Amino acid sequence: WGGQNRIRITIKFFIYTFAGSLCMLLGIIYLYMQTPSKLYDLHAFYALNLTAHQQSWLFWAFFLAFAIKMPIFPFHTWQPDAYEQAPTTTTAVLSGIMVKMGLLGVLRWLIPVIASGSYVWSNAVPPLALVGLIYASLIAIRQDDIKRLVAYSSIAHIGLMCAAAFTYSEYGLQGVMFQMFAHGINIIGMWLLVDIIERKYGTRKMSELGGVAQQSPPLVIFFVIIALANIALPLTNAFVGEFIMFNGLVQAKSAYGIYWVVMAGMGVILGAVYTLNMIRRIFYGEMSEKVTAAGSWDLSLNQKLALGIIVVLILWMGIYPQSVLNVTESLSHGIINKVIGK
Repeated sequence: WGGQNRIRITIKFFIYTFAGSLCMLLGIIYLYMQTPSKLYDLHAFYALNLTAHQQSWLFWAFFLAFAIKMPIFPFHTWQPDAYEQAPTTTTAVLSGIMVKMGLLGVLRWLIPVIASGSYVWSNAVPPLALVGLIYASLIAIRQDDIKRLVAYSSIAHIGLMCAAAFTYSEYGLQGVMFQMFAHGINIIGMWLLVDIIERKYGTRKMSELGGVAQQSPPLVIFFVIIALANIALPLTNAFVGEFIMFNGLVQAKSAYGIYWVVMAGMGVILGAVYTLNMIRRIFYGEMSEKVTAAGSWDLSLNQKLALGIIVVLILWMGIYPQSVLNVTESLSHGIINKVIGK
């Protein structure tokens, strides 16, 4: 299933993922061999006292796998193609859940197990992630295909989360965990909206759309709320996550923290540019031929229900974030304690 180039893109996706997974497998086997009781138990890995040399190469063995999975620059090239060619339901699973496995690996495996190695290389990761943030945002501005635009926006958001994960501050880690959940909600909402537009008008190209707001006011309401939440409008869930991550970048245990904040801030500005431009080109202006031919229409009850649940979650987490922060606070504190203990 998927687009015309689905076979080529699937092979590319497989090669990227398989190569990273092999590196991680070698790292896992090496850690297993170091455990006194020869166990694959994660807590046995936590208890290991590895040398600086061991942790240095193990860091890259694991980080390469997680960097591909997220993905971050320069390991990101599989993602826009895979998102574009995959059916929208598959794309929603890839971006809403699978890429978060890379971040989960960093928080659950990389930083606690290879604490010293992660700290030594912590100044190398945020620049890669933030360069990818700006790079993906600039490419998103030039996109005509809505699906590719949303795909590049996802790379940008993951880049900020990856950078914040290596700040070694509780704020940074807590912001990452909050934002993982918030981004999953927002990006799945975006994919649902893209799918609705494609099914109705037979195109994802913004140049072939325009004036949709005149035909389906409910669609534009849902789209604007979810799209603006995706770029962290105040009172939405992503605003809370990004605010905490920026706080973590400011407090980063690195001399380069202020530069990271500047780069991340540029990404936020660029995100507003491509998102507002997308809303303008799709929903406002004169109606295109495809839009005119479709006539007036309304969302189905199931579509309104699904999008309504997403909007409620967006506003709930934005207005009352403490309900989620109570959980992430203890988790981030536990990760920091594991690092300090090593």
